[in-house]
Amino acid sequence: MTLPSFSPGDDPGPSFTGLLARLEIPYGVPVVPVGAPGIAPGVEVPHGTTVVASKFADGVIMAGDRRATSGNLIAHRTMRKVFAADRWSGVAIAGAAGPAMDMVKLFQLQLQHYEKVEGHALSLEGKANQLSQMLKGNLPAAMQGMVVVPIFAGFDLHRGYGRLFAYDVTGGRYEEEDFVASGSGSLFARTAIKLGYSETNTRAQAVDLMIRALFVAADDDSATGGPDAVRRIFPIISVITERGYEELGEDEVADRFEAVLADQAARSNGGAAAGGDAS
Repeated sequence: MTLPSFSPGDDPGPSFTGLLARLEIPYGVPVVPVGAPGIAPGVEVPHGTTVVASKFADGVIMAGDRRATSGNLIAHRTMRKVFAADRWSGVAIAGAAGPAMDMVKLFQLQLQHYEKVEGHALSLEGKANQLSQMLKGNLPAAMQGMVVVPIFAGFDLHRGYGRLFAYDVTGGRYEEEDFVASGSGSLFARTAIKLGYSETNTRAQAVDLMIRALFVAADDDSATGGPDAVRRIFPIISVITERGYEELGEDEVADRFEAVLADQAARSNGGAAAGGDAS
């Protein structure tokens, strides 16, 4: 296959998806035409469930459980839902697993392509807008049940602080001031984060808050996977600061989970003891 060439006046620009469209090459995210029959009846598409993100003193933190469900069955126990978009940003996915992972790969490639063509990285705002355009392109598939609802977060080097963006299925982009959650367990996770959130939270406090939020979500939402100490399956947790994107190691997440669960157990036992004294 030969590489395409363009005349100086016909430069396709830094958009990788725009380049693929010019070359009429199908790219990544499946698009189902409106009016197409869609997914066959009885076919369950694996879905990723709960992802959360929050600001903290040094930047932003993102986390996601590991479970993917297909109807009432567990399709995967170790699905990855939090990814680095580039050095200073990350994306977390909820919704139809296949299209979501394809979208992440294309998004990562788009950001790399832009930086190589332009010689500098796209602004954080531009990255958020690019993901919005991808969601708009996926709308026909979403209308057929292949819904993808991601969270985007990053450290804005120009402004000097972390920023969060939430989306809807139409590609609507909304900047969140404090925290955000997406997926089937998002209602429970948001409530847990709301109770412990502070913009002055340290890194350790932010990690514990994400762990507690996912634990609460898994306790009330069957599609959200809780910690599995036997299989050593724990959430993916990443922090993004001025130093860049960093994913926490499995051992650190496991240790923090044990500490949070021990604290939760102590609170429960304390409540039970107080109730016993009252009787």
